[in-house]
Amino acid sequence: MKTDQVMTLKQAQGGFTPAVTPLAASTIITDEQGIHAGETTIPSQGDNLPAYIAKPADSSGPFPVVLVVQEIFGVHEHIQDVCRRLAKQGYLAIAPELYFRQGDARDYTDIGELFQKLVTKVPDRQVLADLDHAAHWATRHGGDAGKLAITGFCWGGRISWLYAAHNPQLKAAVAWYGKLVGEKTLNSPKHPIDVATQLSAPVLGLYGGQDTGITLDTVESMRQALRAANADAEIVVYPDVGHAFNADYRPSYDAEAAADGWQRMLAWFTQHGVPGVK
Repeated sequence: MKTDQVMTLKQAQGGFTPAVTPLAASTIITDEQGIHAGETTIPSQGDNLPAYIAKPADSSGPFPVVLVVQEIFGVHEHIQDVCRRLAKQGYLAIAPELYFRQGDARDYTDIGELFQKLVTKVPDRQVLADLDHAAHWATRHGGDAGKLAITGFCWGGRISWLYAAHNPQLKAAVAWYGKLVGEKTLNSPKHPIDVATQLSAPVLGLYGGQDTGITLDTVESMRQALRAANADAEIVVYPDVGHAFNADYRPSYDAEAAADGWQRMLAWFTQHGVPGVK
């Protein structure tokens, strides 16, 4: 790794949630050349919802909109980087901070504690409504109301499935290793397998065959549910990788699977009417 990249990683360290540090040497830092990127707030359910937004700088749009849904670690540097990558592909990418009413992921240094004390406290209905407001805000700030997609990772992968059954204006969804089945709670009354018959947007699911938290039998159960519902959906399993294979800042990263998944995502968006502006 080049010296200047090491310096960039050191500078970026503070932007990552403490529960995931130290950073892996494979961490990708995308620059802001040719794009506008930064933080904003969105009126949502009586609050000011923090969000990170990135979009091309060389055009006034309107741009196709991609909602980017965080991992359990919040909208930290990696999710912001994903937004910048999408902006360079011609999208207005927006990542709302979906935990902000319940707390801040950066306050936790232990993943288990973060999950139990914060993530489980966030109601799905709150998340889906915040995403609706983020999508509406985006269309009033350079986004194309007729070209809306969503992608999410881990926690956000599950949310992406749910959102595809929630918003009829959504054109396409890509869920990266999002949980498909689980215990039903007041905050999470349904899981993706429960909404297979309600999907109103095509969904691409990207999963790791060695993922110990999302086992292949649950992936197969989801496939069966999708077939039974005649849903427009596809699940791709990378046999040799585990969970979070796109998380370049973690040891779980697999460059080959991540690159293939990224290209599949862009192709899925294009196939379903949400191509980037070139």
